[in-house]
Amino acid sequence: MTTAVADLDWAALADEVNEYGCAQTPQLLNPDDCRGISGLYDDADRFRSTIDMARYRFGSGQYRYFSRPFPELVAQLRQAFYPYLLPIARDWADKLGRPAPWPDTLDEWLARCHAAGQSKPTPILLRYREKDWNALHRDLYGDLVFPLQVVIGLDEPGVDHTGGEFLLVEQRPRAQSRGTSTVVRQGHALIFTTRDRPVRSARGWSAAPVRHGVSTLRSGTRHTLGLVFHDAA
Repeated sequence: MTTAVADLDWAALADEVNEYGCAQTPQLLNPDDCRGISGLYDDADRFRSTIDMARYRFGSGQYRYFSRPFPELVAQLRQAFYPYLLPIARDWADKLGRPAPWPDTLDEWLARCHAAGQSKPTPILLRYREKDWNALHRDLYGDLVFPLQVVIGLDEPGVDHTGGEFLLVEQRPRAQSRGTSTVVRQGHALIFTTRDRPVRSARGWSAAPVRHGVSTLRSGTRHTLGLVFHDAA
């Protein structure tokens, strides 16, 4: 998996993330890999907590946070993406005149999160069924935040489900908000911004707040794997 992620066209992905706030990779996981991960959902012992979105008015549907140790493929994916997202994160911090506290390795960064009281693991397995949806939100979890995250489609749109597009809404400086809708394909990863991102303004660069969600599922079942690169308080 490390090689597959390393072989992506990272220059092109970075350009797309900088332009739109998100970018979808080519297929990284085969259908068997995807079914292997989504099939874990009903094994409650794999997870530290389960969130019913309707109960918390987050939308409708359910997701579960993995407990440690993670499934091998989940752990590999999180480790593999971090060093290639790191240059984008540091570039954004430089443009916005912010600190860039992220060290060269994910393990070092997570150690800093844990020292600050953010020790709960954040890889997420999400399940949506007919009429489920996810409200626009940001996955922050504490003061220490990595500015990019990844979601991987585990079911095939148009076959396993209809609807359920990934939504990204960006609040533009002194302008109307801009929305982006993406169909996340099975085995493909969507890289997107966690909290905000730099956009050009009259004074150089401004931080544009960004939220993400999922449109209403019209039929079927949709599973996704979410990779957040900071842990939770």
